[in-house]
Amino acid sequence: RESVEMSVVSSLSFAPVRPRARFQVRAGSIPSEAPPPAKASRRVLFGAALSTLLISPEIVRADEASISSSSSVRAVAAQPLGDLAAAAPGAEVYFGNGCFWGRQHEFVQTERTQLGRSDDEVSSLVGYAGGFSTKGKDGKVCYYYGAPDTVYERLGHGEVVRTVLSDTSPTKATEDLRAFAKTYFANFKKIRGFGMQRLDPQDAGAGYRNMIGVPGGMNSPLMKVIEEENVNGMKLVSGEGNKPNAKPTEEDVFNAVWIYDSNELPFYPAEMYHQFHDGLGYRFPEEYTVELKKNAMRRGLVGNTGCPEMREKRFAEFESITG
Repeated sequence: RESVEMSVVSSLSFAPVRPRARFQVRAGSIPSEAPPPAKASRRVLFGAALSTLLISPEIVRADEASISSSSSVRAVAAQPLGDLAAAAPGAEVYFGNGCFWGRQHEFVQTERTQLGRSDDEVSSLVGYAGGFSTKGKDGKVCYYYGAPDTVYERLGHGEVVRTVLSDTSPTKATEDLRAFAKTYFANFKKIRGFGMQRLDPQDAGAGYRNMIGVPGGMNSPLMKVIEEENVNGMKLVSGEGNKPNAKPTEEDVFNAVWIYDSNELPFYPAEMYHQFHDGLGYRFPEEYTVELKKNAMRRGLVGNTGCPEMREKRFAEFESITG
């Protein structure tokens, strides 16, 4: 595959992308002990110089019992406080489970093939959520090559894909949410003896943790649909977000999904470079990585975040759209 030539606004050097790893369990075998923490393979793209910006998280591989017994988290059954019909139309919902590059493509395909949305109606964006900003909801949250006080993991965030439900009717909005939830929970695989694990365990740490953000969090009427589509019975755990510049209290765990109130822990769009990106170690068609990205930029869905941008081969072509 032709190498991708890129440079950063800052003078940092980057190591080549490693092939996408796969965690495999031999059929019929039961692991005798928890698998070792996977290496965060995508981070090597940004070099050792950037690793000093990150807190070194302890990777926690916990089952339901350990989550329930922890004093720092609590599992809460959803208690709908409002009407789903009133809450769903036009709601923004975000989903996180690993590297957001590949996940965005799957949510976009859900919008196109299952929800019948045109390219002008696609809403899925990659970004950061589950943490805080030093300047509140209007603050800047950036990738690893941003200023140290803006780096998403240092601020407690994880990588997510934000989607928007239809505002045409409660029925259509509920159908949208159900389709997105199905897509999300299909992106896990069962590891015998441990539970459900996301498909890219090589990207490890709180920045890649499983999460869903809905208005109202666990008390949202939308949780009824999320619970119904949680077909593998993963633990849905009420979260409060990870605090900035502190050891994460809400980690990357097996068989569990953190549920956040998106009103309190909002979505921050990622840089233009990350939107409609190729997967880690595999390519998507240019109608997705180029044409759909241009479409999103022309209609204002994707724009300048104020964070440094990776200058890939076609960056000038994209940059000309936003001026």
